[in-house]
Amino acid sequence: MSMRQLAWRALYEVLAARVRRPEWAFMNYGYAPLDPRQEPLALEPADEPDRMCIQLYDHVVGDADLRGADVLEVGCGRGGGSSFLARYRAPRSMTGVDLSHAAVALCRRHRRAPGLGFVQGDALDLPFPDGSFDAVVNVESSHCYPSMETFLGEAHRVLRPGGSLLFADLRGAQEMVELWGTLRDSSLEVVDLRDITPNVCAALERDDDRRRALLDAWIPRPLHRPFERFAAFEGSGTHARLRAGENRYTSALLVKAPAPRDGTTTALA
Repeated sequence: MSMRQLAWRALYEVLAARVRRPEWAFMNYGYAPLDPRQEPLALEPADEPDRMCIQLYDHVVGDADLRGADVLEVGCGRGGGSSFLARYRAPRSMTGVDLSHAAVALCRRHRRAPGLGFVQGDALDLPFPDGSFDAVVNVESSHCYPSMETFLGEAHRVLRPGGSLLFADLRGAQEMVELWGTLRDSSLEVVDLRDITPNVCAALERDDDRRRALLDAWIPRPLHRPFERFAAFEGSGTHARLRAGENRYTSALLVKAPAPRDGTTTALA
């Protein structure tokens, strides 16, 4: 594991342990549609403050029909994404898994929805039997994994035939080219692959004031400087690298091969 991955993972763990505010439900950079004619996502008033972060999940899931499906989120963090999907996309079950014991404990205390549950576990050794899920969701988490190949193998293993991996994350520009190759070389078929860097930058900029207010209110002062870089506030090096194209953000839909025609397992529509 690289030093950068270790730093990301350590900060996630510290924030999960030290910032226990249940209102802080999301840690992703967000997504903003660039077409002003696009109909805005309908949200309950309580979810409106997290609109940008929720829109990233909505973009990643896209047209995948999760109704009645068994869904796994790998790297669920503080549980906001799993909660959103459980409440808005009507899966039969929604399971969030995260390496952080503190994050899973927070999720179990505060995230409530029909069929929603949380498990501590490693993305590279998922604690589930083969063929347990119709969809695996992975949002802004894989940059911490020592091996993307191992994670993709685990996603393939726990998916049912015809199931989908719904993915989004960031990398340096050259690392992103390598990631695209890794996705295409995996045992999952790449159906859709998009560079959404402009959408993510727009979300960060539109949400900057709100996120800075949360920093002042919730984050211990010794963590302010590293958190500004971590959260890609405007003016930070992280935001500047995204804006300059030195870092890129991608979303992808990958699908496991369907069962033979005489099989009994149905694919996720």
